[in-house]
Amino acid sequence: MIYLDHNATTPLDPEVRGAMETAAGVYGNPSSVHAEGQKARRLVEEARDEIARLIHARSGEIVLTSGGTEANALAILGSVAGRKGRVAGRIVVSGAEHPSVREAAARLAAGGFEVVTVDPEPSGALDPDRVFAAAGPGTVLVSVMAANNEYGGLYPIARLGAELRRRGILFHTDAVQAAGRLTIDVEAWGVDLLSLAAHKFHGPKGAGALYVRKGVALSPHTPGGGQERRLRAGTENTMAIAGFGVAARLAGNRVERDAARMSGLRDRLEKGILEGVEGTRAVGSGSPRLPNTSTILFDGIPGEAMLIRLDLEGVAVSVGSACSSGTLSPSPAILALGLSAEEARSVVRFSLGRGTADAEITRTVEIVREAAADIRRAPAAVSGAAVTAGRESG
Repeated sequence: MIYLDHNATTPLDPEVRGAMETAAGVYGNPSSVHAEGQKARRLVEEARDEIARLIHARSGEIVLTSGGTEANALAILGSVAGRKGRVAGRIVVSGAEHPSVREAAARLAAGGFEVVTVDPEPSGALDPDRVFAAAGPGTVLVSVMAANNEYGGLYPIARLGAELRRRGILFHTDAVQAAGRLTIDVEAWGVDLLSLAAHKFHGPKGAGALYVRKGVALSPHTPGGGQERRLRAGTENTMAIAGFGVAARLAGNRVERDAARMSGLRDRLEKGILEGVEGTRAVGSGSPRLPNTSTILFDGIPGEAMLIRLDLEGVAVSVGSACSSGTLSPSPAILALGLSAEEARSVVRFSLGRGTADAEITRTVEIVREAAADIRRAPAAVSGAAVTAGRESG
């Protein structure tokens, strides 16, 4: 299998796996005061230290969660809880956010908050001046992702953070896709809240974190106990957290090297497809992108059809967010760039990882060229198969 779906999830690093296997033998509850409990507590706190170092934060500012989705919910819902009925009540989000941000914002809208959406430009860039214009009087929170999960676009977080802090507006960024691919510095970025997920950089699924700047008040999203500063009750998943810590350390040590290598491979993949397949273009390539992500629009070819064909040939790719799989609806993030629904359904995402090999890129280009030619020769049959597969997967 040639795995080119790292934006959905990444394989465990062997060192992470080893740390988790060791932690599996530490069975104490981290909240217990006896020796076995304190062994578990040390694992948790050592991991918290590594996560904080990855984003240049302090350990006391890291709240451990079950993943990026929970971190986003805690940031957005927790930061505005209890504000209904006050003068302040506007939330600003980008139009390309992950479903966990969009749906949290929709819940607030249903509760009486005004939610304003700012779409990125067709180039893939997000104009900060349009965000500032939207964040007028009464704005209590702005949430803009650091890196888009579907086409890799990078947004101007540091510029947004500086101005929003000057205005006294809370600023949250979903950095789930950025971690391990970009250097993150919460102070330089000026963010108040930042979400992470371990499985996006070779850590375990089910482990995430929310950075909460000192002095920012949140209401608990999961009440019931004293864990995680009373913001996220529940006994800590010691084994996953230990793996998260090692993944964070490795990501911090390797981020520049990994980014440079993946960028070169991504550019070669993209060049090979665009030059070898007529009617293709790279979505969002007119602005800075993640070094590992190339999202290609195949004119006249359903993305589902290309995905199925590549899967049969042993290449794993995606047609959108993994959290939205099982639906044939066009991606809101792709539509936000101004593409039509038909164009959005013809998009395929290739996302590389630390272990992607040169030979895999060469072979993928060959397979994509052959697949595109075959699908265009028999579009009706292949499209029908794609629709059937999509219905069955839902």
